[in-house]
Amino acid sequence: MSKQFKSVEDYAVAIFPKLSKRAKTVVKEIIENGSVTTERLADLGYEHAPRAVRDVREAGIPITTLRVLSTKTHRKIASYVFGDIESIQYFKSEGRRTFTKAFKEELFNKQSGKCAICNMEFDEKLLQIDHRIPYEYMGDARSLTPKIDDFMLLCGECNKKKDQATIEGCSKTCFLTKDIKIIRSCYWSSPENYTHICMKPIRRMEITWFGNEDVSDYDEINEQALHQNKTVQEIVKHMIHESRD
Repeated sequence: MSKQFKSVEDYAVAIFPKLSKRAKTVVKEIIENGSVTTERLADLGYEHAPRAVRDVREAGIPITTLRVLSTKTHRKIASYVFGDIESIQYFKSEGRRTFTKAFKEELFNKQSGKCAICNMEFDEKLLQIDHRIPYEYMGDARSLTPKIDDFMLLCGECNKKKDQATIEGCSKTCFLTKDIKIIRSCYWSSPENYTHICMKPIRRMEITWFGNEDVSDYDEINEQALHQNKTVQEIVKHMIHESRD
């Protein structure tokens, strides 16, 4: 798409038909009123305003967040306005890509049918294709063929965890560096091979006990933890330390 627009609003109007329902609501409110608040979006049925605004950003439309005083509670709330015209990401104008069945099957086989974070096995239909680096930061419309290494499969629960972690952590740390190597080496981008979590020297391990034998093992560890007034995680760490001695 050529960069022929005189304002962010012009661009938003041009791609409006391609936007999701949530994004259309946000854009329409900003065009008509100059801004839209979290309260207004809640009144329109969108309790999670950041997700609605994210839909707009994922279409390449820059949005700036301001803090204003609520007329209802007299507390500070978020208000969203169009951002700088220089920040329009034209390559996102076509929106999210629809992935082929073959592409998902390739990911499924690569991960042996397991979620990349919790490492549990799932039916293919229960795993979701996830951008290792969130779409709003990278986009995927720059190339005709998506690269398999830029994506992973996550179960619904882990996808929600990552979504929250990138909003609260990555967006304020590694994403700000704009260094692709740093971003890719974060746990939330590469859980199978990472060096940091949001720029901190942290390691984490997701363990799920599944089946009668596994659950029995967990119950035994949990009983030890309760007896010693510790957490299961502390007991597992202690077991690892003892095994090295």
